[in-house]
Amino acid sequence: MLIDVIVLTKNSELHLEKCLKAIYENIPINNLVVVDGYSTDRTMNIVLQFKKKFDNVLIIKDDGTRATSRQKGLKQVKTDWFMFVDSDVVLCNDWYKKAEPFMEKNVGLVWGIEVWSTIHNKKTLKAFLLVTRKIFQIRGGTHDTLIRTKLIQDIVIPQKLHVFEDTYIKDWINKKGYLSISCYSPFCIHYRPQKVWTFKGSLAIIAESLTLGRFSLITKLSLAYGFYTIYSIYQLLARKKM
Repeated sequence: MLIDVIVLTKNSELHLEKCLKAIYENIPINNLVVVDGYSTDRTMNIVLQFKKKFDNVLIIKDDGTRATSRQKGLKQVKTDWFMFVDSDVVLCNDWYKKAEPFMEKNVGLVWGIEVWSTIHNKKTLKAFLLVTRKIFQIRGGTHDTLIRTKLIQDIVIPQKLHVFEDTYIKDWINKKGYLSISCYSPFCIHYRPQKVWTFKGSLAIIAESLTLGRFSLITKLSLAYGFYTIYSIYQLLARKKM
């Protein structure tokens, strides 16, 4: 089975080459659909290098939100299953082979867990994975996500959703009676900026939830993102002791 892969980019030069290389090495790819938000760095140079090497790279431009970019990408999907892959993640070896056993008739979405590139302590990693999986079960995620195409052919993601568009997609699939599976394997390494998970960053995410009317998510996500805040502070203190 071949898989279309959608990657959203905007000034994504830092990790994009590793990201795309891992996609081609670990996914039986039909088309790579890159939806670019008018990047001003080397992002498009990297994409064009892959386009020269492979004849299945489609490039689309969008200056809206993540919701509008994902919607444009979805219009290009031709395969029975497709993937969203974030531009700052690197898929694990044999990602698709590890995900394939979960693609049963009642499953609409398979999510490979994200592992932050900065986590090395085994105990911290174990706690992190437990919390991260719980967050997915609450709100979904698109870091490395395999989706049954027929379930979202009629989806219209609200254009204002620059965040929580992943929640909307997951809820859409679940409302159709299909399961969303969260895995420990396959997984991706996520090169997420450290500043995202500071105390200020956590508050910003909670504030965004309020503006979008996601009141039911606030308590659960506040606790979950609080873990990331504590982890960020722990790392900062650890560096100062060195």
